[in-house]
Amino acid sequence: MRVIIFGATGMVGRGVLRECLLDERVTAVLGVGRSATGVAHAKLREIRHADLLDLTAIEGELGGYDACFFCLGVSSVGMAEADYRRITYDVTLSVGRTLARLGPGSTFVYVSGAGTDARGRAMWARVKGETENALLALPLEGYMFRPGYIQPMHGVTSRTRFYRLAYVVTRPLYPMLRRLFGGGVTTTERIGQAMIAVAERGAPRRILGPADINAL
Repeated sequence: MRVIIFGATGMVGRGVLRECLLDERVTAVLGVGRSATGVAHAKLREIRHADLLDLTAIEGELGGYDACFFCLGVSSVGMAEADYRRITYDVTLSVGRTLARLGPGSTFVYVSGAGTDARGRAMWARVKGETENALLALPLEGYMFRPGYIQPMHGVTSRTRFYRLAYVVTRPLYPMLRRLFGGGVTTTERIGQAMIAVAERGAPRRILGPADINAL
C-alpha cells in the first residue's frame, strides 16, 4: 500500500514513519510537513510545504495513495482557542477535504486523544471532538485514534522539552503502568502498526482507544 504521513517529525509521527518503512505491506511513503524528517529511505519521499491550509501547489502530488496517517498536532497548553482551532481543526480539515476529493474512499487515520468530546468542558476536547466529527462526515474511511499515555520507543522522542523530560522519568515505570493500566497505555510502535492494520483491513469501529489500538 501507498501512504501519506502528515506530522512525521513529531513523536507519534516518527514512530508511525518507522513502522511504515519497516513493514513490507507499505510500498511507498510520502511525508508532508513544514520541515524535513532527516530520514533517508528508498520508500520515503518528502514534500516540504509551509501552508497546510492551502494545498493547491502540491495537490498534484497527493493523489494515488491508499491511506493518510495524520499525526500532526500541538499541545493546547497556553494557547488561545482560536489559535488551537486553526491548527487542530482548520489544518486537519484542509488535508481531509483535499484527500476526500482526490481519493474518495481512501483511509484517513487521525490521531486524537483520550477524553475527546465535542460537548466536553475542556477546550482541547471540544475542538478535537469537532474535528473528529467533521472528518467522519467526509467520504473517507475515517478512523479516530484516541491514545492515552504513549510510550515512545526505538529512540523516538518528543519535540517538546517538558514531555521529553517527563518520558525520561516515566520510561522505567512503563512496565508497571502497562500492568496496572494496560487498557490506557500504548506505544509509538503499536500506534504505527495499528495504523497499517487499519489501512489494510479496516477496524470494527471508527473511534479507537488504547486497548483497541493495542489489539490491532
